Amino acid sequence: MTISIPFPRIGAALALATLLGACSTAPTAPPVAAKPKLDELLSQASQAAASGNKEQAVTLWKQSATAYPAEKTPWTHIAQTRYEAGQYGDAIQAALEVLVRDPNDKLANSIVAISGLRLSTRALGDLSRQNNLTGSTLSESQELAKLLRENLGETVLVPPATTPAPAAREQRAAPAARTAKKPAAKGKSAGNGANPFEGLN
Repeated sequence: MTISIPFPRIGAALALATLLGACSTAPTAPPVAAKPKLDELLSQASQAAASGNKEQAVTLWKQSATAYPAEKTPWTHIAQTRYEAGQYGDAIQAALEVLVRDPNDKLANSIVAISGLRLSTRALGDLSRQNNLTGSTLSESQELAKLLRENLGETVLVPPATTPAPAAREQRAAPAARTAKKPAAKGKSAGNGANPFEGLN
């Protein structure tokens, strides 16, 4: 006995098999872009910095730091750039990132120390001008200044201004007499504002 299947049923079966076969194949993922090489990123950042576009350079260094988190080089460049721009808080943060990766990095330690001193100098100057360097702030500042003197091997943080030799004073006296005289309080005001460490030495 022969079984015959009508043609429409065979067509439906083939369509169903094709549909199931299409569902069983996994979709192909789009190709992943290759991670840029560290040298290429650093080179682009250096070119941007050399052309004067410091912010673009910092952006590229940050991209390098994200792509290569174990590398200290991008953070070193950021710390140096921020330090040179006088952005001492940002310089310290970037230098600390360097020190996480290499605690013995001399440049990073120097940036942290000097930037910290510059920020302290500004803050002490502001406090001195506002006459707020008193009480616990004064005593703690004096302790820190003492520690700083010991580490630097100095007896004072900022040496007093040297007075010129008598001959040099006489040579300057004649031209000074011809020009308009400045108020005599000049030296006094310089002593009040120029050296924020004056009360801590």
